[in-house]
Amino acid sequence: MRTSEPVVQVALFEVSSTQIDPDIIDPFELKPCSLSFYRLPADSPGQACVYFVIDMAANLLLYVGETCKSNHRWKGIHDCKRYIEKYQDLHYQYGLKTAVNIAFWWDTPSATRPRQKLELALIQKWKSPFNKENWKLWGQPFG
Repeated sequence: MRTSEPVVQVALFEVSSTQIDPDIIDPFELKPCSLSFYRLPADSPGQACVYFVIDMAANLLLYVGETCKSNHRWKGIHDCKRYIEKYQDLHYQYGLKTAVNIAFWWDTPSATRPRQKLELALIQKWKSPFNKENWKLWGQPFG
């Protein structure tokens, strides 16, 4: 996906701010953060965003998600946290390096439906293996 330049189409009219082209978002260009970001003290519930779980050592996008409260989404139960733990355990067992981080894209619609539509487009584009939408392609991780 990263080796070819996306076709850029110009518009005659301004596109609604709720419609975002997924081709303008490159998760590997975003600033990575520690996966334990949610344990840091926060004075607000956070804001809407699309987030990406990336193994920087393997240059592999593992998961795409969206939330309206960036500081709360990962505090509770999240299947992806379990997949990451098992992924890292297997890598450790076989002596393989990992560098799993999370990156946030903040210029996302605050409205839920457009944000979820963008999330799905990114899941389909990057074919992230931990997203259930791609399990037919890769199989369920650690099922």
